[in-house]
Amino acid sequence: MTLGDTSLEAGAASEYMRELGTRARAASARMAAAATGAKNDALTRLAALIRSREEEIREANSEDIDLARREAYPEPFIDRLTTTPEVIRRMAEGCEQVASLPDPIGGIEGLMPRPSGILVGRMRVPLGVIGIIYESRPNVTIDAAALALKSGNAAILRGGSEALRTNKVLAALVSEALLAAGLPEDAVQIVGTSDRAMVDELVTHPEWVDIIIPRGGKGLVSRLMEKSRIPMIKHLNGICHTYVDSYADIGMAVSVTDNAKTQRYSPCNATETLLVHERAASEFLPRIARIFHDKEVEMRCDDASLSIIQNTGFSAIEATPEDWDTEYNAPIISIKVVSGLTEAIDFINRHGSHHTDAIITDSVSRAERFLREVDSASVMVNASTRFADGFEYGLGAEIGISTDKLHARGPVGLEGLTSQKFVVIGHGEGRK
Repeated sequence: MTLGDTSLEAGAASEYMRELGTRARAASARMAAAATGAKNDALTRLAALIRSREEEIREANSEDIDLARREAYPEPFIDRLTTTPEVIRRMAEGCEQVASLPDPIGGIEGLMPRPSGILVGRMRVPLGVIGIIYESRPNVTIDAAALALKSGNAAILRGGSEALRTNKVLAALVSEALLAAGLPEDAVQIVGTSDRAMVDELVTHPEWVDIIIPRGGKGLVSRLMEKSRIPMIKHLNGICHTYVDSYADIGMAVSVTDNAKTQRYSPCNATETLLVHERAASEFLPRIARIFHDKEVEMRCDDASLSIIQNTGFSAIEATPEDWDTEYNAPIISIKVVSGLTEAIDFINRHGSHHTDAIITDSVSRAERFLREVDSASVMVNASTRFADGFEYGLGAEIGISTDKLHARGPVGLEGLTSQKFVVIGHGEGRK
């Protein structure tokens, strides 16, 4: 058996994981000590390889897409699977952006003198070995590799079986870049098998893996939460809201809401529920309904919004209670008219997934209150929820979006893949 196998014999998953884990643990020690220049060199080389091998990447991706279509995967899934020229361009640019960021490793923060004479501070250090489990999106292979590499970690990547061909090509480029930069190629390894037993092995061996980051649907994350013996950085789903306030510029509200819902339907930061202040509803809803109608977005409405939209001549249906708690990842949006800012905030905190929520308003005081009181990883004023992304936030890329409150929250970039340890600098002092 080799690491390139696509299937495993019965009982071989533990052996396979032991091989990957042992290599990753050894590589993580070397990566923790790697020079910034070598890491940046690997990232720059990787960006160049992605651009020069675009045809190879797209050919492998085409095979994955053809298989997914034959197996009748839904269109939102196919969309996430597809590596378009734009996706490939962003992968390369993400590597270069990560290379341009300051190296977080080894920096000492907050060095303060104590009465005893010692100096106490904190040094930022890698987490160690990161296991990333993800579905459909092949760009995660590059995003994860770039961030793990720059933050001095090693990574074991387990992509979905539907993207296995694309992921293998991308992982080979990562290995090539690491070797050319004088770094261990085992610093980033991909699970080259679609055997699901490997997922259970990956999340139950803390001797080889220090943190698990799942990127996928609620079913995947829930299952991993039940099985994992390793701490996780995760989010279950992306039920994002856009709230149009009574003080909103209606033209801005229409433009931002349109982008938040229709720029792409499948990502977790697309708006799923639209809330509208009752004093803005009669002017705003007919305008946004026309756009949704033209783009064939199904509108699921409460009584107040349904009446306004149907009276304007557009088709809509009555929302069910389940709609307020649903992540569609599709051209469907739920719409509700609210009495004011308080109801909007309460509704978001009750029905949202604490991922990303936005307010459209010209009122500074109302915007500030929304920012303070909405309990989400990203909270926005007058901007599309689609901006909740590591690349857009200047992180170079992201390894996931965390809705947890401990360790990392929001798009997880370099700092989210590090920890801190105390350092003490003395001058011969002893404790009295």
